[in-house]
Amino acid sequence: MNFANSGFDPETISQLKAELQKSKLPFKVIHDEENSEEFVNFYFLGKYEGKEVVYDTALYTLRLHHASEVYEIAEHEAAKKFPNFKAINYEEDENGNMKPLTPEEEEIGWFITELIMEMEEEESVKVQEFIDLDTNHDYGVGLDVSLNVEQIDEEVIIKFIQEFNDDTLVLDDTLYSFMTEDEEFDDED
Repeated sequence: MNFANSGFDPETISQLKAELQKSKLPFKVIHDEENSEEFVNFYFLGKYEGKEVVYDTALYTLRLHHASEVYEIAEHEAAKKFPNFKAINYEEDENGNMKPLTPEEEEIGWFITELIMEMEEEESVKVQEFIDLDTNHDYGVGLDVSLNVEQIDEEVIIKFIQEFNDDTLVLDDTLYSFMTEDEEFDDED
């Protein structure tokens, strides 16, 4: 039988099951440059409409989700204020040093930074835990998940998978706002 979405294919599921048994973990990390302490992309097995399926999951912290929302709003406002706005691309010269920004890029960068600081101080952007299910995903079922945890580690992933598959996952509907952590000050402690 030919499956349009290989994440529903029993052969694909069987291969992933074997990999998971070998690794002794209930998930397989998808190696991606974006993976970090606050974001992990991984596969796990679960049920969807009574059938076994691969879940292609992006799990990230609520803090990262908040930062992303704030930045997206700031970029939108910059696009309204600056007619020539395009996302700022930081480029390196042949020696690996950052090329200077144009005066307009500098102005846009400062505008965005000030907007972000203002939104954070006023706590005007609030976020809450969520799961978005994408059944039109190209591989299995897509999950976009944000949880209010400090970091995404093995323990958080395992707990999420267990509760998701057992249908015991309870999302916190509290609205949260975050401040950007200033790494300069954190290093002094």
